[in-house]
Amino acid sequence: MPHVIVEYSANLEPKMDIGALIAALHEAALATGLFDIDGIRSRAVRRDVYKVGDGNPENGYVFITTRVGEGRPAEARENLGKSLLSTTETVLADLIATTPVSLAVEVHEIDRTMTFRRNTIRERRNQETSS
Repeated sequence: MPHVIVEYSANLEPKMDIGALIAALHEAALATGLFDIDGIRSRAVRRDVYKVGDGNPENGYVFITTRVGEGRPAEARENLGKSLLSTTETVLADLIATTPVSLAVEVHEIDRTMTFRRNTIRERRNQETSS
C-alpha cells in the first residue's frame, strides 16, 4: 500500500496547482514499476500554521513523504525519491523561479507487522475483469 503524501505551506496555494502536482506525482510513482495501481494513494495536506527558515512570510515549503512496502531495494527507493523530486521541480518550475521554497522528499518503508488493511478496490477490479 504505497502512499505519496504532499504537505505544503498555505502561502503557496495561490501560486500552484496542487491537483496537477498530485496527478504528476501519482503517475511518476506508478512509472517506477514499484507499485500496484490498486494500492497506491496520493494526497495533499495544506498547512496553515508554519514557519520556514528565517520566518520570512514569502518562504514556503513542499514536503513529500512516500511510504512503500518493505523489501524494495535501496536503489529502487532512491530512484523513486529522485523521480518524485524531479517531477515536483518540473510541475512547480514557475513557482520555484519566483518564490523562496524548500522542496524535500523522504521515502519510508512500511512495517508489515504493524499494518492492517482491506482493499475493496482490488476486489472490485477483479470482479470487473471476471465479468
